[in-house]
Amino acid sequence: MAALNEVIHQSLRLKIMAALHAHTASEALEFIALRKITGATDGNLGSHLTTLEQAGYIETAKAFVDKKPQTRISLTREGRRAFREHVAYLKEIVELAEGR
Repeated sequence: MAALNEVIHQSLRLKIMAALHAHTASEALEFIALRKITGATDGNLGSHLTTLEQAGYIETAKAFVDKKPQTRISLTREGRRAFREHVAYLKEIVELAEGR
């Protein structure tokens, strides 16, 4: 059985990882879009992004667009691997519960 990933398992971080995983490897998601998808506050989202970044699962890029700050977030190769493994772990739990 695959192992639980404590970093990803937290519900908001799982939402963040799922939203980022839905994008191609070369595509980043803007902070504002990610906030809307997850329903998190700026501070809460920022805190969880820091945790994911420290784990090596995401990268952030900051820039100015029309003199406004913009933060774009994307999964790293390690983040994509960790997310897939965590999803496999969750699927195994469901399959065991269903008696498969």
